[in-house]
This record gives sequence, structure tokens and C-alpha cells, in this order.
Amino acid sequence: MKSTYKNSALSALLAGACFFMPGPAIAFDLNGAWVSDAENCAKVFVRKGTQVTFTDMSDVYGGGFIIEGDQITGKYARCRIKAKTNEGSNINLLAACASDIMLQNVQFSLREGDANTVIRMFPGISGMEIKYARCPAS
Repeated sequence: MKSTYKNSALSALLAGACFFMPGPAIAFDLNGAWVSDAENCAKVFVRKGTQVTFTDMSDVYGGGFIIEGDQITGKYARCRIKAKTNEGSNINLLAACASDIMLQNVQFSLREGDANTVIRMFPGISGMEIKYARCPAS
């Protein structure tokens, strides 16, 4: 009888603990159009049907990039994310990129700001960072 009571108590304790354990960490959502100056979203990106693309003069206004799933699109290059790791608020991406003149692997180091801000860091270049804001989806 004592053993059954212990097993029941232990089962109840474990079941109750599940409600108080933190859930899995939610990964930062990188999908969207990102620009170096949020005021210039309409000058950098344009919607064509259901697709967001770059304006003809986007690079004049600081440029940016678009992430959709495992694809990163810049004005002059397209990349496919091969690997992604999260270390706290840091996100490291390894991407295979292609432009009109070359193919290369590129490492992107990002730090989460808030839900609509990331900071690109350049390892090996102390103090070099570029802040990007996510443009509204409209």
C-alpha cells in the first residue's frame, strides 16, 4: 500500500511539474524585408503582386535584404541558408550566395534587437555593426 501511494504521489508531482517547466524557446523570425533605415522602406522595397522586390534605386537609400524561409535576397545576390545556429540573442547563418560574377559561402552574424530589429555584426572588425529594421508587410 505504501509503495502504491509513493508511485501515485511521484506521478502527480511529475505531472504537475510539467505545467511549470518553461516551454521550448521560440526562434527569432527572420522572414521579411529588412532595411537599414526604417523610414526608407517604401524607397527600398516595392510590392509586385504577392512578391516584395527592390526598387530601381534601392541602394541609394541604404539597401536591405529579404528573407523568405531559407532564401536571402539582396539587390545583386541570392543566398540559400545552409546552416543556422542560435546562441542566446545571437544568430549565426552560413549561406551559399550567388551573384552575376561569383559563388561563395558567406557567414552572417546577427544579434536580435526587438521583434522587428536585428544588428549585423562583423566578426574581426571591432565596433562594426549595421542595424536593420523589418518593414511592415503591407
